[in-house]
Amino acid sequence: MSSDSSSLGLTRQMDTAPRERIARWFFFICASLSVVVTIGIVVVLVLGAVKFFRITGVPLGIAREQTVPVTEFLLGGHWSPGGTPKSFGVLAPLSATIMITLGSALVALPLGLATAIYLSEYASPRKRAYLKPALEILAGIPTVVYGYFALVYITPALDAVLPFDLQTFNVLSGCIVVGIMIIPMVSSISEDAMSAVPDELRQAGYGLGSTKFDVSTRIVVPSAVSGIVSAFILAFSRAIGETMAVTIAAGSRSVLHNPLDLAAYFGPNSPITAQMINLALGDISARGPAYRAMFALGLTLFVVTLLMNAISTAISRRYREVYQ
Repeated sequence: MSSDSSSLGLTRQMDTAPRERIARWFFFICASLSVVVTIGIVVVLVLGAVKFFRITGVPLGIAREQTVPVTEFLLGGHWSPGGTPKSFGVLAPLSATIMITLGSALVALPLGLATAIYLSEYASPRKRAYLKPALEILAGIPTVVYGYFALVYITPALDAVLPFDLQTFNVLSGCIVVGIMIIPMVSSISEDAMSAVPDELRQAGYGLGSTKFDVSTRIVVPSAVSGIVSAFILAFSRAIGETMAVTIAAGSRSVLHNPLDLAAYFGPNSPITAQMINLALGDISARGPAYRAMFALGLTLFVVTLLMNAISTAISRRYREVYQ
C-alpha cells in the first residue's frame, strides 16, 4: 500500500512539470488524430453513399434519376456504371473480391505459417536475424511492382504449365501475387505469437519424448492459436483491400461468378477496389451516380473489413493464453 501510494505521488509530482504536461498533450493529440481521421473517413463515405442510394421517405435533395435503389445495389449481379443502361449490382465486384481473398489465402496461409514455425522453432538466432528482415522486405515493395510481376512473369509461367489457354488478365495470377504480398504479415505476426509461448511448455514436451515436429505442431501452434488466427484474418483484410496489383493482374471488368467455380479463376474479373480505381480515373460527372458509386463501394469495403477485424479481435480475446 505504501509503495503504491508513494509511486502515485511521485507520478503526480512529475506530471506537474511543464515538459511532462507538453508531452502528455502531444501524445493525446497524436492519439486523437487517428480517431478523428477514421471518423472523418466514415462520415465522408456515409454521406456520399446516402446521395447514391434512393431511400424512400428521405428527402435527399437530388433528382430521382441520379440515385440507385439500395436493393438494386446490394442484390444486383451486373456491374456496368458506364454502360447503357447503367447497372450498379455490387455482387459482381464483391464476388471477385471473395475470389481474390480465398485464392490468396490458399497461397499465403500455409506458406506463412510454415515460415513462422521455421523461424520460431527451427532457425538458429543467426539465421533468424537474416531471414526475418529479408522476408519483411516483401511488405515494402510497391504493389504496382507486384502487379507487373504477375502480368509479365506469373501469367506466362502459368500459361506454359497449365494444359489449357490462360487469358492475359486472370484471377489466378492475382491470387498468387496477392498471396505473396501477405506472406510477411502472416509469418511475422504468427512468429511473434509463437515466440511468446513459454519455453517451459517446449521443455515439458521434450521431457515426455516428443520430437521437435511434435512440439512445434502440437504444443507451440495450439498455444499461439489466438495470435495465428488474428494474423490470418488481418491477412484476409489486407487481401480484400489490395488495389493496384489486382487491377493490373486480373483486369478491369467485373462479372458475377461463384467463388468456388475453379474455371472462373482462369479469366479476368475485377474486385471492388479495382472498380473504385476505374471510376476515379474515368470520364464521369461529379454529380452522376457513377461518381457516387465510389462512396457506396468504399462503404461496402469498409464494412467488410470492419467485420473481419471485429472477428479477429473476438477470436483473439476468446482463445488468448495469458502466461505468468
